[in-house]
Amino acid sequence: MSDKEIGIVYLVGAGPGDPELITLKALRCIEAAEVLVFDALANPVLLEYAAEDCELIDAGKRAKDHKLTQDETNALLAEHALAGKIVVRLKGGDPYVFGRGSEEGIYLHERGIPVEIVPGITAAMAGPAYAGIPVTHRNVATTVTFITGHEDPTKDATQTDYRGLSLLAQKGGTLCFYMGMGRLPNIVEELTKHGLSPDTPAGVVQWGTLPKQRSLRAPLNELADAVNEAGLGAPAIIIVGPVCDVDTDHALDWFEHRPLFGQTVVITRTRHQASALRQELEDLGATVLEAPTIEIVEPDDRQRHMNRTYLDQLADGKFDWLILTSVNGVWAMKDEWEQLDLDSRWLSKLRVATIGDATADAFEQEFNIRPDLVPTKFVAESLAAELIAAENMKGKRVLMLRADIARPLLREKLEAAGAEVVDAPVYITQQAASLPEDVVEAIRDGVVDWITFTSSSTVSNFVELLGKDRAALDRVKVASIGPITSNTVRELGLTVTTEADPHTIPGLVDALVDAVAASRG
Repeated sequence: MSDKEIGIVYLVGAGPGDPELITLKALRCIEAAEVLVFDALANPVLLEYAAEDCELIDAGKRAKDHKLTQDETNALLAEHALAGKIVVRLKGGDPYVFGRGSEEGIYLHERGIPVEIVPGITAAMAGPAYAGIPVTHRNVATTVTFITGHEDPTKDATQTDYRGLSLLAQKGGTLCFYMGMGRLPNIVEELTKHGLSPDTPAGVVQWGTLPKQRSLRAPLNELADAVNEAGLGAPAIIIVGPVCDVDTDHALDWFEHRPLFGQTVVITRTRHQASALRQELEDLGATVLEAPTIEIVEPDDRQRHMNRTYLDQLADGKFDWLILTSVNGVWAMKDEWEQLDLDSRWLSKLRVATIGDATADAFEQEFNIRPDLVPTKFVAESLAAELIAAENMKGKRVLMLRADIARPLLREKLEAAGAEVVDAPVYITQQAASLPEDVVEAIRDGVVDWITFTSSSTVSNFVELLGKDRAALDRVKVASIGPITSNTVRELGLTVTTEADPHTIPGLVDALVDAVAASRG
């Protein structure tokens, strides 16, 4: 983005919390950053878009807990930019809406450092929208005012014109207070003292746009008590005005009514497989914690050499059937296939069987070939039975590409039917070194509602890695992908709350949604 000897600083709005509300330009800046200085309200998920060699610096400011002062942050930005770096200052919301972005920009400009501003969606727009409160409405409110509830403490008197604000609200205007939760009773007192009716509709949205969002509405004079009773705190937006009563039937209150809203779900898939499941669950309202319990690694050189020999034979037409039992197996085969400089034409006369629609879809995507057989039930028993029923397996040569820990049942049944089976481990599964500490703490604290298990190994590894905290799992509900996984859950002394049918990731999500709906009556 800059080829000058002096670097450049991008003051970037990270949006209100939901990482998908960031702008495309902001995302491009994060990806290009050599130094990324972020604050407390920038969603940490956004840091994952930074380059591996990007220097990440936490300048977070929380009430009475500043990691860096504003002067230190200014100096830090200048130091890295003067060293020729591309610097991104990632700020929650919008840099210029109570974000001190203008102060940082002026400081840098005075030192000859180029600065660009990337606006972001601010909390007073997004938070109310996610709580069903439109900040303007053609029949009710034609103005909206942003006010800070936390002014510069060095000032002798408030700059906030509560008389003017009260007049605006009396005429239907909307008032949105940032950083005002600590002064909520004072804000209410000032507004009513200057003529605003005590029964003016009002509301509060805490952690707006995030899965932990909480909101309420009450008349202005009851708002502080309602907030205390509900236990709401910062960060939050206070909204005052008739717009808080526009949606009396909660027709616009979509966010907090999603099927998994309020549920904290742990997913145990490998890190590169977790993203799709995480996205589905978050779209349904869940707070998702990732706890990969297995890691996928390549086989040793000897096994890889053998696997390439089998793939050469496959290309030469020396196998009748190819069986793949997981998406990981498809990806591993694709990597080796490309190393051998082969393409899909070598598979044109081969018959292919896969377990599960996801594996079938992955094979079709990677090789442009639709499998010949996908069993009605996505388990080894069903595949063996349907394959044997489809044709006489006597003398047929079968190549199975799968994990090193796969059950022997499929191979045994096909061999019993007369097939010659080569069972080749194309990827190795090994236990993760540990569980993420935030997941362990969440389980200890009893804030986890669900754990999803997608294989027997994820169950056994999770229980082993949890160690002395195993007893805390008694408070957590379990969602299993299928009967084999469920059997392992029960063998380890846990209870299966719900099981996917069909035994797929979409089936697991559906089972989880149905179970939560049932528990809510």
